[in-house]
Order: sequence, then C-alpha cells, then structure tokens
Amino acid sequence: MFLYLMTTGRRTGLPREIEIWFTERGGNYYVIAEHRERAHWVQNIQAQPHVHVRLGDRQFDATARVVDDEREPELAAAVKALSEAKYGWSDGLVVEITPETRQPVGRDDI
Repeated sequence: MFLYLMTTGRRTGLPREIEIWFTERGGNYYVIAEHRERAHWVQNIQAQPHVHVRLGDRQFDATARVVDDEREPELAAAVKALSEAKYGWSDGLVVEITPETRQPVGRDDI
C-alpha cells in the first residue's frame, strides 16, 4: 500500500500529489525523501505544511514537517529503522505527517 500525499505547489498554489512508501509510529505517518531538500514536494511542505493524505479508503488533512536529524536523532533513527525493516531502504530526509484528527494506530506502530 502507498500513501498519497497532496501538497500545495509553492509557486503555483496548485495541488500536487505524489505516491510514496510510508511507515507509522505513534499515530503519525512518516515518509522519506530520497532527494532530501531538492525534492519539490519537500520544498512545497516547507512553504506550506498543510497537506492532504489518502491511505487506502481513508482520507484526512494533516500537517507535515521535516524531521531535523541533528535535533531529533532518536526519532529519525527510529523511522529509518522502520523503513529499513518494511522496505529494505531508509536513505533520505524524514518527513513527519501528523493527522489533524487521530487515526487508528496501525500494526507498524512501535
């Protein structure tokens, strides 16, 4: 299953949607940007953190933010470990997605 993340284009103001792998932890969702800050969707989040998420049959509004590896090394490491276990891949910039209303906790939650 993929997470569909809709951001607002920082230049155009138009909705932009990506399909991306994700993990869950503590009621939040996490995605990893392989191209770090160069990824346009990351730049969109930095300009406007309000996002919309589609996940299976669920849809919800959320707030997204880049996890600072230096300020939150434990969180970044935990998310990368989850991604490595789930997908065999964890290289990149961690982005946290916090639903505006809490969703049921998934089995990947630790």
